[in-house]
Amino acid sequence: MKKGIDRFEGELWRVEGPGGWRFITLPEDLSDIIRFRTVGAASAWGSLKVTATIGATRWSTSLFPDTRRKAYLLPVKADVRKREKLAEGAVVAVTLWLG
Repeated sequence: MKKGIDRFEGELWRVEGPGGWRFITLPEDLSDIIRFRTVGAASAWGSLKVTATIGATRWSTSLFPDTRRKAYLLPVKADVRKREKLAEGAVVAVTLWLG
């Protein structure tokens, strides 16, 4: 897998139902580039390990494929949302490192 730095902006949204996970959807064109760069590197469920940064907060997580949106989803855990004072609907600048 080729490592790289990718920057994008996306809206923070919440999954309905128990747990209420929050995600940012990567742009479709960036998702296509990441798919190309990571052929054979994804887990059995298609997830990819990344390091993400929002504001001053950096954490390790995974991207998850969403076939309906044709894009990857970045989960944004509660600790990150709290540190960066993020609310649903906020447009957020994200930096990603693959691998």
